[in-house]
Amino acid sequence: MNDIVKDGLANLGISLFYAKLVLGLLFSFMLTFFSIPTIVKISKRKNLMDEPGARSSHLRKIPNLGGIAIFYSLAVCASIFAFELFELYKFLFASLVILLYIGVMDDVVVMRAYKKLLAQIVVTSLMVLGSDVRVRSFFGLFGIYELSYTFSVIFSIFTFISLINAFNLIDGIDGLSGGYSIICSSLFGISYFRLGEYNYPLVVLSAVIIGSVLGFLYYNLSDSRNNKVFMGDTGSMILGFLLAFTAICFIDIFIDKKLPGVPRYFLQSAPAVTVAILILPIVDTLNVIFIRLFKKQSIFIADKNHIHHALLMLGLTHRRSSFYILVYYLFVVMAAYFLRHIDVNVLLLVILTLGFTGAYIPRVILYTKEKTH
Repeated sequence: MNDIVKDGLANLGISLFYAKLVLGLLFSFMLTFFSIPTIVKISKRKNLMDEPGARSSHLRKIPNLGGIAIFYSLAVCASIFAFELFELYKFLFASLVILLYIGVMDDVVVMRAYKKLLAQIVVTSLMVLGSDVRVRSFFGLFGIYELSYTFSVIFSIFTFISLINAFNLIDGIDGLSGGYSIICSSLFGISYFRLGEYNYPLVVLSAVIIGSVLGFLYYNLSDSRNNKVFMGDTGSMILGFLLAFTAICFIDIFIDKKLPGVPRYFLQSAPAVTVAILILPIVDTLNVIFIRLFKKQSIFIADKNHIHHALLMLGLTHRRSSFYILVYYLFVVMAAYFLRHIDVNVLLLVILTLGFTGAYIPRVILYTKEKTH
């Protein structure tokens, strides 16, 4: 069937890859765009809303099941236009379904933290052990190269879980997590495209993620009270999981597995470049943990120590706060790209320094203003 479609498109002068790319982007956008109004209507009718709380940056109840639309779009379009990934990674779809269930449960009834963690361990174990998606080498980072199987499995599960929860933590203001998903998927997608035809299914998956999130952002950034929606834990966990998946696959590309028909690439700084692309949730989470430990508070108690909270305290709107954060961390990625050929340890130090500098700039400005007044 794939060959028939490919031959038909070839007769029209159209590449099968580009057809999948464009259609995946378009249909994923449309599915999210047209399904969210129904979700919003049901959420309001059943009072399935996000209540303003201690760490909330909104003042009224908002439907928070937008992640269902994102999952619906991803599940349909990725399985059609990037079906090769589901053949290669047998447990990818099952993992997404489990995260959907856990996310919806948490958005509706609020699950206990240990139950969510257990579910995340199950999901990540399926991917790491069942589909063999894992970090196999540090490429000389900290003087470490190839990892033992046991350490690789433990570190990969930890990486998956950390990124899922870190991404969930940045979902605090309108447009931030959605905009960041689009940027990360675009950067990984472009990188996969440049690395050759073997990686085209991952390029299409990146396009599908972009399309589904664009459809969500239309409503998330809406000024209308009738249409506004949050992605909730459902959306943030699924997107965090997929970004962790694409990040680990990106690092894995640069390991020579000596498989027939698989191109060989080399970039020693691959782990540091990956950290640069995912720098926002990493730095924001570490920053919050450091502040809570310094204040001798539990690291599990919600507060307003995130980067976006500092910008809101400066009087910026949600949109401007998201814009400034995304622009700054794009600058970090650009710096990593131009320095990608330096020593991996030096590059990681530069990236983390720039990342934490961006995290503390708003607090320094806020402190200066308070001292002035």
